[in-house]
Amino acid sequence: MAEPTKARNPEREAFYAEIGEHSLSPLWEVLHDLVPKSPRTPVLPTLWHYEDVRPFLMRAGSLITAKEAERRVLVLRNPGLGGREAITQTLYAGLQLILPGEIAPAHRHTQSALRFVIEGQGAYTAVNGERTLMNPGDFIITPSWTWHDHGNDSDKPMVWLDGLDVPLVAMLDTGFAETYNAEKQLPSRPEGDALARYGSGLLPVDYKPETKTSPVFNYPYARTREALESLSGAQEIDPWHGIKLRYVSPATGDWAMPTMATFMQLLPKGFSTQPYRSTDAMIYVAVEGEGETRIGDTVFSWKPRDVFVVPGWTTHSHHPAGEAVLFSFSDRPIHDKLDLWREERIKH
Repeated sequence: MAEPTKARNPEREAFYAEIGEHSLSPLWEVLHDLVPKSPRTPVLPTLWHYEDVRPFLMRAGSLITAKEAERRVLVLRNPGLGGREAITQTLYAGLQLILPGEIAPAHRHTQSALRFVIEGQGAYTAVNGERTLMNPGDFIITPSWTWHDHGNDSDKPMVWLDGLDVPLVAMLDTGFAETYNAEKQLPSRPEGDALARYGSGLLPVDYKPETKTSPVFNYPYARTREALESLSGAQEIDPWHGIKLRYVSPATGDWAMPTMATFMQLLPKGFSTQPYRSTDAMIYVAVEGEGETRIGDTVFSWKPRDVFVVPGWTTHSHHPAGEAVLFSFSDRPIHDKLDLWREERIKH
């Protein structure tokens, strides 16, 4: 349906100018931009090849220490967002580097964060006094307003993808941050405590959730990969997703994080997904295998460690060259809780 044409004349223009001086504007001139017929997004399909970004990360490592930077990160800026430090309208992403022997000092903030390990082995992240070692493919949570620091006791660089709800928190004007009184936290719980206490299909008898974030803060890739492999021979492959699992809180069954949804999916050899779109913009990381993703008229070829973005309500499909595994995250929990989420499964 075409938008109605409104005549512009000197009398109306003078009226608009006059009310503008009183911080007023005519809704009828902007109604169709404010309430569109379908979603419009400035977010652009974008791909970062890790082999192209890694040299810049290593150069950053020679220019500034993790302590000086507080967080030595190269932000993945979506070119459609006008220079904002954001990968989608509500989410931030960046690649963080910790060199051997370094510590990224402890702090906390209201923004929720996820870490998806890209390269290296043996570094750690500590959350509220519990350390966990980081291995490629691990999904690690830093809940809102929890003390956290990172360190690398290995002999090789460590790189992971940071995902945070920074733009969302900024839009709500709810950003707080605080620096810890020491460079790193002293351990107050043994390593693996959270996973043992909450991640084995059991919960302490009197446990009651205190936050909307999962009490498990490290979801090891080895466990996730095993689950995907088991399901690959035991269930019908979804035409639009392959075998796709979502990370959940074992305490509630809800999303593992209140503002970010996280997923891992297996694309079997010889399988391609049917065209699909949903209202949440998706950030993908290729974990295993190679292939291409078709996003509207854009085609991205990817391999392990590459990162790419699918804008919201944009038709896309995945076409692996062989078996492949993709990690992804989005702001779907917000869509769900506000009854805004929609999807469309398109059949060829």
